[in-house]
Amino acid sequence: MDAIQQHMLDTYRAARLGEPAPPPPGRHDRRTLRDLYHHWLTHPPEGKQSPPGHSGHSSPSGA
Repeated sequence: MDAIQQHMLDTYRAARLGEPAPPPPGRHDRRTLRDLYHHWLTHPPEGKQSPPGHSGHSSPSGA
């Protein structure tokens, strides 16, 4: 079931129970992404420290 089908089912269920309809899917995506981006700008991720002489990448052969 995709998001649109789930929304249709939730809307039908809400109507049968006399409850308000749920918001459409994706309605708050832009605000959520903006908030995450703002958080990322104000709290940058800390880089993991790799041991000296180790690049952090392994070769395909594992050597």
